Amino acid sequence: MAVRVEGMHAVVERDGIRDEVAVEEPLEIRIDGTPLAVTMRTPGQDEELAAGFLFGEGLLDGPPSFLPDPDLAANRVDVAGPLLRDPGARRFYTTSSCGVCGKGALEEVAVAAPPAHPGPTVTREILAALPGRLRQPEFARTGGLHATGLFDAGGGLVVAREDVGRHNAMDKVVGRALLDGSVPLAYHLLCVSGRLSFELVQKAAVAGAPVLVGVGAPTSLAVALASDRGLTLAGFARGATVNVYTGPARVSDSPPSG
Repeated sequence: MAVRVEGMHAVVERDGIRDEVAVEEPLEIRIDGTPLAVTMRTPGQDEELAAGFLFGEGLLDGPPSFLPDPDLAANRVDVAGPLLRDPGARRFYTTSSCGVCGKGALEEVAVAAPPAHPGPTVTREILAALPGRLRQPEFARTGGLHATGLFDAGGGLVVAREDVGRHNAMDKVVGRALLDGSVPLAYHLLCVSGRLSFELVQKAAVAGAPVLVGVGAPTSLAVALASDRGLTLAGFARGATVNVYTGPARVSDSPPSG
């Protein structure tokens, strides 16, 4: 049985029966026709992904414009320049599991981000409840996608995106907010469906989100960066419990403010 792509999932055969798996395909991001990055992603919201990626890398400070593709080629997005800075000879290649592969030097991993806005005060109950409010229809189909959700200060879902790459899901959410004029995310909460890595904290910090919640555990660098930037970082958000690693001043048992 051939693989038949149906949007964000594909139909395959497993043990003689029909099954659905997550789609993974390359996306080339170009600037004025010049290739800059290739990322392995789940198709859908590609312009959001490109916008969020470039913003998170410090190459944009506002919503970009997109150039039409004369060849109508799939798996390619062309952004109108100029960028804030010239990436020079540096090119990016990202996989579904690594968002910083191919960077030329260790110091290029870090992107400048201002200290977090004071933001809202939220209860532990709201933080713990965010993963349950994160819509993941394609994960329910395939079991193979990550998700990121943007929430208001009261825990209401604003937008959610799924992708085979955890960093892509974050970029799509930030990109959507950037295109909507909602960045910086000073009074919003971000929630991811998996562990909390350095890169996800960095993307949240660059987007100005003061609170990042994850279903899984944080890494040591994630905790260090969140502490340095003044973010509230919370992990193991499951059911009624959550662990707060940094920024506890924003967490209380009172109703959310801001």
